[in-house]
Amino acid sequence: MADFTGRAKYLEIADDFKRRIRDGVLAPGEKLPSETELMGTHGVSRTVARQAISRLREDGYAYSHQGKGSFASLPGEDRPARRSPEFEQITEYLAEVRRDVRRLAERMDQLEQLVRKQPQDG
Repeated sequence: MADFTGRAKYLEIADDFKRRIRDGVLAPGEKLPSETELMGTHGVSRTVARQAISRLREDGYAYSHQGKGSFASLPGEDRPARRSPEFEQITEYLAEVRRDVRRLAERMDQLEQLVRKQPQDG
């Protein structure tokens, strides 16, 4: 069983990739591992792998092309110069929804771990 560190696994994975991108180990434009590869190397579910990649995109450390995968980037690169106020409002609302979903996913992970620790009735 994996050790519980008090921090969601997807955040640990995302932070590791952020560090490697900042340190130049992964260059901007370099292909990131697929969800399946993350599942194998980190021993996590597809949901956790997907959350890690999503977090990298949200924080500006990755961009994705459907059918091609996700690629490393540095925050602030290739961003549109100007956005409408409506776009900014929608973006902020979506960020709030994502934060809420992340909190729920973290809570769900904690609850699942508690259930796994319970003795099984035979």
